[in-house]
Amino acid sequence: MMALQYFHILVFALIAAAFFPILLGVAYLARERGVKKDLTAYECGMEPVGSAWVSPNIRFYVFALVFVIFDVEALFVFPWAVQFRTLGVQGFLEVMVFVGVLFLGLVYAWRQGALQWE
Repeated sequence: MMALQYFHILVFALIAAAFFPILLGVAYLARERGVKKDLTAYECGMEPVGSAWVSPNIRFYVFALVFVIFDVEALFVFPWAVQFRTLGVQGFLEVMVFVGVLFLGLVYAWRQGALQWE
């Protein structure tokens, strides 16, 4: 009986695992094969100068990562705030530990200079 309950999860995991290679195969087969001129950037009808592929500064990635971390924190804290009265002291302490760990991560990033833009 217990194995039947987990069968649906196994089927879902197998479908999810097969989905990625299928998408890669479709993307590989459906790609357009063109000449080099088709792959260059268009600059107002003039010949392109230099490369159109410029890698952004790593600082943008650090700021984006810090933003995503605190955005996910907000996703967890808002439902807690809605159910604050029903969760009691234990729910409050759990969220304070969660926010405390995130605050320690922010202090660590700050001390490492990850939030400095120089």
